[in-house]
Amino acid sequence: MKKIIAACLIWLLNGSVFGQTLSSDATISVITCGPYQGELYSAFGHSAFRVVDPEQNIDAVFNYGVFDFDQPHFYLNFARGYLNYKLAAYDYQHFESSYIYHNRFIHAQVLNLTAEQRQKLFEYLRWNMQPGNENYRYDYFYNNCATKIRDVVVTALGKEVTFDGSYVKTDYTIRDLTDIYLKHQPWGDLGIDICLGLPMDKKASPFEYMFLPDYIESGFDHATILQNGVGVPLVKEKYSVYDARAEEAPTGLPHPLYVFSAFALFCIGITVWDFKRKKISTPLDAVLFTVTGLLGLLLFFLWFFTDHAAAAENFNLLWAMPTNAFAALALMRRLPWLRIYFLCIAILSAITLVVWPILPQQLNCALIPIVVAILVRSFAEYRLWKK
Repeated sequence: MKKIIAACLIWLLNGSVFGQTLSSDATISVITCGPYQGELYSAFGHSAFRVVDPEQNIDAVFNYGVFDFDQPHFYLNFARGYLNYKLAAYDYQHFESSYIYHNRFIHAQVLNLTAEQRQKLFEYLRWNMQPGNENYRYDYFYNNCATKIRDVVVTALGKEVTFDGSYVKTDYTIRDLTDIYLKHQPWGDLGIDICLGLPMDKKASPFEYMFLPDYIESGFDHATILQNGVGVPLVKEKYSVYDARAEEAPTGLPHPLYVFSAFALFCIGITVWDFKRKKISTPLDAVLFTVTGLLGLLLFFLWFFTDHAAAAENFNLLWAMPTNAFAALALMRRLPWLRIYFLCIAILSAITLVVWPILPQQLNCALIPIVVAILVRSFAEYRLWKK
């Protein structure tokens, strides 16, 4: 895949016509592609530019959704929040066929630009594609492959373009919008809800809705551009390149709510058994508190030691306490302070369940059984404590 992109990019850069002024028949379109449930990131859809100039034999896609696994320290940078994406230009037909292959709809919006405006936008894209200019710091919600489409148009054309967000009638948070697109990927949705904190729960403005390609499409439908001092629709023509076939929702693992509920019932059953025999099941607690403790350490790391702004102020730390990992280690030696520690964890878990509906951060409901399991097992540890 990367070799094909590289070859197409070289073809574009070396083609003599690519550096010329666009002809009068040239068009620039915004391309919106539908979601694909095969990957987590593809569930939100995709946006790109298409530049067509039949006189100069140009049909290129400008794609801001490209990243390179071979860049130095890729995984370390990814973990720290230094997500470097870049703009790449390549043959549009290759781009289109790959999305049709995965049965993803493709919509095109031909922009209503004068020759001068079209050239400005084209020259900005060419400049942005050059080595040294092509990289940008990716952000899940504020600087991604969709928002770049809007921002590039605004940067290239300035105050000539106006986006009118009055068409947005809903009052969703960023987390609400994310949940809508991940309804077929409950485990991916759960992972996002655990790792990303309070910034996800701010009410999104119409401008902020546009981190999603569908809202880029709607935003451009309701935008205007100045021509000869008069505001005209930014989209001149809109058409469907490919309509996705109806498909059944993908099947996978059982919903996390079912899995965690079964686990909570198991913990309750073991706890009843423990109270009957007056002996604690230490191995179960060692596993439960090790896992939740390690998860808490991850959330703490994401909040304080990375540039993942959306991972800050994470209320999941109410149940995924980093100290649980150390308590699990101390269980092997039955240190005296553990009894009071588990009492505190039981109280905190009970409070968390009571205030769950009114927390400023919307926690995933599938986690309620996990908190119940923590409450039950920490209370058992407190009551059945023996040195």
